[in-house]
Amino acid sequence: MSSSDIFIGETIGTAILILLGGGVCAAVTLKASKARNAGWLAIAFGWGFAVLTAVYISGPLSGAHLNPAVTVALAIKDSDWTNVPVYFAGQLLGAMIGAALVWVTYYGQFQAHLTDKEIVGGPGAQATTAKAVEAQEKGAGPVLGIFSTGPEIRNTVQNLLTEIIGTVVLILAVLTQGLNDKGNGLGILGGLITALVVVSIGLSLGGPTGYAINPARDLGPRIVHALLPLPNKGGSDWGYAWIPVIGPLIGGAIAAGLYNVAFA
Repeated sequence: MSSSDIFIGETIGTAILILLGGGVCAAVTLKASKARNAGWLAIAFGWGFAVLTAVYISGPLSGAHLNPAVTVALAIKDSDWTNVPVYFAGQLLGAMIGAALVWVTYYGQFQAHLTDKEIVGGPGAQATTAKAVEAQEKGAGPVLGIFSTGPEIRNTVQNLLTEIIGTVVLILAVLTQGLNDKGNGLGILGGLITALVVVSIGLSLGGPTGYAINPARDLGPRIVHALLPLPNKGGSDWGYAWIPVIGPLIGGAIAAGLYNVAFA
């Protein structure tokens, strides 16, 4: 497989992953959305179906890594780092494109949400504004959760360990699935099983940090949040941003080591 196939496949696949995954977060969060307040169950299943769709579309081109932690784990497992930079580049670019498409899709809802005094503050603001103010004081704006993850309780060690643990579960599931014919990613059955694992991680381990378990999934949309001309968007919480990048990479490396010891 060529470098161009890898780059195109990862860009398209990760863009679809973030479009559908970030889209369900927007649908649940924003005013004037028919799915508003649908809850965590909708988010967990939405992300699982996003993974499923992205894997099926990008698999024939790139093997559908869609996640730098997967790429690192496969590189460690196979002792082959040749295409790692190409995978990383496609994943980050795709994540940014997907996040921008979420903004386009929900443009009117973003405008309504971020100009509502009950949400962003102003005369007559109630409890929801107090929560928004508290979040912004910590560096997270009122719609950052649509783009990137953030902890419910800020504890660096716990937050980092949560991301590591969740990623270990994900990567072990990926590595133990049958690889496709190209030997570099998930096949059809593997994509389905991995999507269900993502749902399980979201429901079981996602509560503390929002389960990034994918550095590109968090970093790319966070960059887009920082760049977009959103009114009253608040901060992008860069003080936390390293955790959903480093944690999953550590988790991927640990999972690859466990796989090589226990399964290889």
